[in-house]
Amino acid sequence: MARNRRPLPSGGHYPGGGPVQTVTTSAGARIRETLLRASSAALLESRSGQSSSALDSTEGLSDIGTKKSLTVLVADNHPVVREGLVALISRRSDMQVIAEASNGREAVETFFAQRPDIALLDLRMPMLDGIDAARSICEKDPTARIVIITSYQNEEDIYRAFRAGAQGYILKDAMVDQLVECIHAVGDGKTWIPAEVGAKLARRIADRELTRRETEVLHAVAAGKSNKEIGSSLDISEGTVKVHMTHILEKLKVTGRTEAINVAVKRGLVRIDGPTDT
Repeated sequence: MARNRRPLPSGGHYPGGGPVQTVTTSAGARIRETLLRASSAALLESRSGQSSSALDSTEGLSDIGTKKSLTVLVADNHPVVREGLVALISRRSDMQVIAEASNGREAVETFFAQRPDIALLDLRMPMLDGIDAARSICEKDPTARIVIITSYQNEEDIYRAFRAGAQGYILKDAMVDQLVECIHAVGDGKTWIPAEVGAKLARRIADRELTRRETEVLHAVAAGKSNKEIGSSLDISEGTVKVHMTHILEKLKVTGRTEAINVAVKRGLVRIDGPTDT
């Protein structure tokens, strides 16, 4: 059967190669397996410039047509995007949309009311974002199968998504057949991510973690506060703020505050207020 190559309901250029899929049994195993695959992908790309699709991108896909119909929850706060996804999925005989949600809180409530096989969650939603919604669902139901769908692919969002319990991460400019493969792979208990996203996940896992306090200081720095103002707002001394800043610069591998902010924004550690996107 010819494969559908229409893009998902969001234009743009799809940068990655084939997907990376891994068999998983628990949230911790999913992250470990993802790291192993992503690291392999990054190594292959650095050595040969080839996509990581050769890893096992066709694993488990030959029998897609024989699988049972999967029930899907679609959560996206943009009506056009949500309706487009619903229409695309509903055309399939092997899956059906049984519920929709327009924000993260509604997505969580609807998931437990309808119990779909797969929850397809937009990353940026009001009330709760897709990652917080995924975390809320997985805390109550560790067996939940969740795919994050987004236009964003910064390292921190990817890392947080899988830490929250997501098993799939797909970009909105992917092709329809990639969405179908992603849903079926996650339905089978595998992890599914595009090759480029996997390489970014591998880099992020290799980075040193900021502590909670360091993250608070970094957010304050991004807001333009001085060390004295940060110390006052966090009820710590100015000297302690300087110590935290030293650790932040070391962990982000930068030499100054401006560079730290730029790197933090690029990685998704902090967000500069601006128009809401998908």
